[in-house]
Amino acid sequence: MFAHLPPLTRRLIIANILVFIAQALLGPQLVVWFGLWPLPMPGFAGYPAFLPWQLVSYGFLHGGLGHLLFNMFALYMFGSELERVFGSRRLFNLYFASIVAGGLTQLLVLSQTASVPVPTIGASAGVFGLLLAFGLFFPRRTLVLLFPPIPLPAWLFVTLYGLLELSLGVFSSQSGVAHFAHLGGMFGAWLMIRRWRRR
Repeated sequence: MFAHLPPLTRRLIIANILVFIAQALLGPQLVVWFGLWPLPMPGFAGYPAFLPWQLVSYGFLHGGLGHLLFNMFALYMFGSELERVFGSRRLFNLYFASIVAGGLTQLLVLSQTASVPVPTIGASAGVFGLLLAFGLFFPRRTLVLLFPPIPLPAWLFVTLYGLLELSLGVFSSQSGVAHFAHLGGMFGAWLMIRRWRRR
């Protein structure tokens, strides 16, 4: 399976798996140093602090096997197709622009709350950036919802998913899901694609 993947997609998946194994071996210390922590807030002294490299490193950490498998399946599904279309270098720029934009968006949102600091981890911002790019480059390609299994054109799938993330981010009280990081990842991908089209 890995031998047939484009090189960057393969390396990203392997890197995420290796970091997940390191998490299992080293425990929570990796998340302390490399998860994305909120900017320092008054009244919460003693919590791990935000450090600049966390804007990238958080995208290689995961909260469990299911979290990892879901993100790696999406990376395999969308990343490999996009890399074949516009190459490894552009996929690299798109993916990491999505990761960084997702992290910045999450920091902005967390700075407006007074809740106990928790780290953001996961490749989801990068995956959502790939999802947006897939919808823009392959708008008529059919994607199927998991629950319920309804086939949709990619442009509609991406639009509905983005609206769902926005509504969950604004109205849901569910903790542990960084909806605004997902939206930030989509925004970062959109900015990168817009830059390509201008050039």
